[in-house]
Amino acid sequence: MNPALDHASRRRTSRRHISALAGLALGATLVMGCSRPEVSEVCEGSHHQASASSVNAQDTGSAAYATPSAPATLTATDPLATPPVGSVAEVAERVVPSVVSISATRMVRTPAMNPFFREFFGQPGMGPGMGPGMGQGMPEEQQQQGLGSGVVVTRDGVILTNNHVVEQAEDLEVTLSDGRKLAAEVVGTDPQSDLAVVRIQGKVPANLHPLEFGDSSALRLGDVVLAVGNPFGVGQTVTMGIVSAKGRSSVGIVDYEDFIQTDAAINPGNSGGALVNLRGELVGINTAILSRSGGYQGIGFAIPASMARPIMSSLLSDGKVARGWLGVAIQSMDSDLAAAMKLEGAQGVLISDVTPGSPAARAGLQRGDVITAIDGRPMTESSQLRNTVASRNPSSKVALDIMRNSKAQRVEVTLGTLPNSQVAKAESELGKSDGLLSGVKVANLTPELRTRFNVPEEVQSGVLVTQVSRGSRAYRVGLRAGDVIVEFDRQAVGSVPALEELNRKAEGSALLLVSRQGNTVFLPLRE
Repeated sequence: MNPALDHASRRRTSRRHISALAGLALGATLVMGCSRPEVSEVCEGSHHQASASSVNAQDTGSAAYATPSAPATLTATDPLATPPVGSVAEVAERVVPSVVSISATRMVRTPAMNPFFREFFGQPGMGPGMGPGMGQGMPEEQQQQGLGSGVVVTRDGVILTNNHVVEQAEDLEVTLSDGRKLAAEVVGTDPQSDLAVVRIQGKVPANLHPLEFGDSSALRLGDVVLAVGNPFGVGQTVTMGIVSAKGRSSVGIVDYEDFIQTDAAINPGNSGGALVNLRGELVGINTAILSRSGGYQGIGFAIPASMARPIMSSLLSDGKVARGWLGVAIQSMDSDLAAAMKLEGAQGVLISDVTPGSPAARAGLQRGDVITAIDGRPMTESSQLRNTVASRNPSSKVALDIMRNSKAQRVEVTLGTLPNSQVAKAESELGKSDGLLSGVKVANLTPELRTRFNVPEEVQSGVLVTQVSRGSRAYRVGLRAGDVIVEFDRQAVGSVPALEELNRKAEGSALLLVSRQGNTVFLPLRE
């Protein structure tokens, strides 16, 4: 397994696994740690360790979606795009040309080998019995490719896929169903929902087949759906199944979830592919599977089109996703809480805290209030409420039905915009400062990022490099994603703001001390 391909790592603490669906060129399954031990401890394609819904969960909106109106270009004009329900073969023939394979090239590091052992083993890596200080040297870079899928959604070459398919990719190549290979670039990503938008570069073929969005909210349990993608890199594949469940929101793959569950066979490499109804309309983006083996075992998850489409629209128009924000900490109700609060039944979502100055505070919401409905829609779980709030546009008004001191009330709230500090998780693009670290993205070390980038536990301080632009001075001296900047010009670096300040004040040159896979190295930066 390679963390660099799917920002993933493996924790062997459960016999069942949730696997994201991006695959390697060699067919390896990539996995990522989850938070729900009763379901899984392996979630490929996720870097978020979710909290259980019964525990306090900040209503940050950091991973759900906004609802801007979709631009006109998102509606396909192909006369075959909205056919009546037909045979499976007819739908498959219509849909396959709209699904592409995506090859993402990344640079990954492997431990350097003593030349003596290199001659015998023929590839980088440590020889038998070797350890630190035995000629291991610094890690070497190798080019590696990951395979995933994507869906063409506009005639001008816009493709919708998963974030974990393209994350950290330095080069992207799209292969159409007829075998044509085209260069592509990332337009925008939303890691919190695991969605990304890619666009074909250069001259766009005139005969692209964009897939029209369907109404995923109209799906019913038992509806027949088709999954289309490129499993294990074998080529375009169509499988059939039914909608097994809707609204799966506690899977533990990303911060906010509203998955369609299906038993259509999907496997590694299907990530970013299409889930379509029998009208040939896009109703979901295939994202993950529940599995003991890492392969298909009857349970797959897809991001619904109702969630994917507005996120894509926001990324295309603004380059980011703006989400509604209420400003409360929440937890799901249970019978014990209901009894303690003298409520009849355990319905609703309990407010455990209110952020000062937030929309909730201005509307008069209080700790101990129980939200039972938003705009008349019953709220039964904290994850459901967080999705609902974050799906609304900032500045929109919502009506909350609440229980306060066993009495029903209705409160109107004008939602705000999620503060950037909460969205970014202390991530910064230093390139905006035009300093020595121009073109470098960094983030504070968190348990999720530590796992995702395989940062050793002994590295307790510093700032993690999450991306380095090719051609930048930092790239030329050897700084890479996964490095931890420990010192900047002999001064300890403890946080992103501290590094930003040092970078801003640097004049002409600086010396970085970097921790890389347990080793340290100095890198000189000069203008």
